[in-house]
Amino acid sequence: MSEHQLSERKFVYSPAMVGLTALVLLIPLAGLLLLLNRPRLNVHWEHHPAHFWLVLLTAALSAVLAYATGAAAVRRGDARVLFVSLAFLSAAGFLGLHALATPKVLLDTPNAGFTLATPVGVALASVFAFLSSLHWSGITWGRRLRVALLVLMALWAAASVLRLWPLHQTAVPEVADGILAVLAVPTVLLYAIAAGRYLQTWWARPSLMLLSMIAAFVLLAEAMIALVFATNWALSWWEWHLLLLGAFVLVVVGVRIQWHEERFADLYQEDTVSGQRELSVLFADLQGFTSFSERHDPVEVTAMLNTYFEVVVPPVVRRHGGDVDRIIGDALMVTFNKRGDQPDHARRAAAAGLALQEAAAAVQAEHPNWPRFRVGINTGIASVSLLGTEGGRTHTVIGDTVNVASRIEGKAPGGGVAIGPATKERLPQARTESLGMVSLKGKTEPVEVYHLIELR
Repeated sequence: MSEHQLSERKFVYSPAMVGLTALVLLIPLAGLLLLLNRPRLNVHWEHHPAHFWLVLLTAALSAVLAYATGAAAVRRGDARVLFVSLAFLSAAGFLGLHALATPKVLLDTPNAGFTLATPVGVALASVFAFLSSLHWSGITWGRRLRVALLVLMALWAAASVLRLWPLHQTAVPEVADGILAVLAVPTVLLYAIAAGRYLQTWWARPSLMLLSMIAAFVLLAEAMIALVFATNWALSWWEWHLLLLGAFVLVVVGVRIQWHEERFADLYQEDTVSGQRELSVLFADLQGFTSFSERHDPVEVTAMLNTYFEVVVPPVVRRHGGDVDRIIGDALMVTFNKRGDQPDHARRAAAAGLALQEAAAAVQAEHPNWPRFRVGINTGIASVSLLGTEGGRTHTVIGDTVNVASRIEGKAPGGGVAIGPATKERLPQARTESLGMVSLKGKTEPVEVYHLIELR
């Protein structure tokens, strides 16, 4: 199923509504032209505390969005959301520096580096916004790029405080020497391209999240235009501050309205929501759990499950890089290479299965009457899909590989790990024992299943 089919078509827009939205987004630009052509309306209001808190609030909102989108990008391995996160991070960091340019906050005199921080941050964000509109595969480079951006902001802050070249001047008026004009032209162009490409996606599958991003790009472009022509502390100067705030507020509102699961799903690339890749799937459940539940109070059963999961999940997730797809009752489903960044996924899954049983054995030794885990692992091609709609969305894997992994788990001995032939093929040095040809429900031909004893 394609990304377009998976998206919820809750919002239906007519051409008239699209035109009205575009008109509303152009109102700030019309207001700027009015202020510039009617100087008496462009009143002067110099209020340092208001400036400081306004910019700091805007930076804080952008930082929250950077964190939320960054976490989603890493969790799903989506490059588009990663670039969106970097755009928010660029704006947040440099806006924070600009807030410190407010007189009497950090320094007694104006500072070129802090003054120029906002246009530089908005310009840099436009580059990431443009990159987010393109198609990228994988995010293995994402951490390095984020670190590089943070280092750049730290160096800018240090050069500003120490007044190092080229930020050594005491002040740089925001219309001086064509600095902003040089930045503004490519910045506005990049935001326009990004908004246009997002609009194409939105037109195919309308969603509030996409609309919020398009509106934010338009407002950021208009803020850059206002930066070029505004006079310090005049109403037109305050306008670009408000435009920046409005851009991030729109996205925050869009995020808040989205269903809490997979909030940024409408931004995901095609291969994130409907791609195929080779991966390994691990299933684990407790042998004899049903009969144990019948004999014990639900509170005891819950305590038993929590005790087990507290020790078996960390080895699977933190030590071996598995993604917990779901926990249903006593059953645990974990995937490896879901993001396409674990070429050794079969070995990771096998090692995780053995580690899980080792951790569970320590618990079971203290509670000999508790049921024991069975683990089954299978390797193959599966579809990485976004399923559901508002009220219940999940990012999961589906296909025969998953089904067979579940069936193999049912054939595993208590306290042991069973693997399928595809997994064994990728572990030539592993010590295994054949469990024989096993007929699996839904499979026409029997499958040889192996008891994994040791990895070498």
